Amino acid sequence: MRGKIFLFMDKFPKFAVIGGGSWATAIAKMLCVNLDEIAWYMRNESAIDHIKIQKHNPNYLSSVEFDIKKLKLTSDINEAVAYADFIIFAIPSAFLSTELKKLTVSIKDKVIFSAIKGIVPETFLIVGEHFHQEFDVPIENIGVITGPCHAEEVALERLSYLTIACGDAEKAKIVAKVLAGNYIKTKISDDIIGTEYAAMLKNIYAIAAGIAHGLGYGDNFQSVIMSNAIREMKKFIRKVHKMKRNINNSAYLGDLLVTGYSVFSRNRMFGNMIGKGYTVKSAMMEMSMVAEGYYAVKSAYKLNQEYKAKTPIIDAVYEILYEGKDAKRVFKKLTEKLD
Repeated sequence: MRGKIFLFMDKFPKFAVIGGGSWATAIAKMLCVNLDEIAWYMRNESAIDHIKIQKHNPNYLSSVEFDIKKLKLTSDINEAVAYADFIIFAIPSAFLSTELKKLTVSIKDKVIFSAIKGIVPETFLIVGEHFHQEFDVPIENIGVITGPCHAEEVALERLSYLTIACGDAEKAKIVAKVLAGNYIKTKISDDIIGTEYAAMLKNIYAIAAGIAHGLGYGDNFQSVIMSNAIREMKKFIRKVHKMKRNINNSAYLGDLLVTGYSVFSRNRMFGNMIGKGYTVKSAMMEMSMVAEGYYAVKSAYKLNQEYKAKTPIIDAVYEILYEGKDAKRVFKKLTEKLD
């Protein structure tokens, strides 16, 4: 991979975005500020046709207008992968394996950045580990893009922050530079595993915050949930990958807070519906977007059978979503375990 020399070139490497949802749309918007052209894969051909004519995604962040001359739109994932040096995946983790099965082009020599906030259910691996173990992508060619950053606020061009993690600092700097802008501030990190697990876990805690709200708990208890959640996150991540990290940094605590409190948080919304009495199936049908935390809690719970971190919040959410236990009773018990 010629990534080592990219920083000394006049032009950036070629980028592709994989996904057609709100986060993929936001990333495409950020990239188009700094790049002359990007490849953008989405499986929905009617959405591609709409973008070509109307210049916006009809299904997500429709207020974002694109310069069509900058977009190499395709419904063929292999075309996008073959085009790019750097590939940013921004699709729900539950659907990643299905999309990757379509690949006939090798990704071994590509630089892969995950903007996916979840665990691949088929392998119980975070996305970076999945690409390394299943597709032989070298660790130094794998990175993570985390918040705190909601796609909706990118669309509104409100000041947002991104953390770009990669074992190769030069590759992290490239991605940080192409995503940065007047309203996007970026920083780099070498904690690939920790930031990716944090991005997955915060969705579970946002569901817990939503359930609490749906059950009628107030702001006082919400603050207790969030306070305990960051400590629980720290314990879990330390068990998975022990290294020096400040859990209070934006990539961990900041991302947790925005997902737990924001009106744009689909995981909080999902949890709120569960707290109000919706079944999992009915809550999913009501929502137009995937709540990653639903899939993440099963993976985190199963993984923790091995790691054995103390995770009462994860356990409570798992019991409600996967064992069908009464949310009110589960949270009554949870309140006795928090401090």
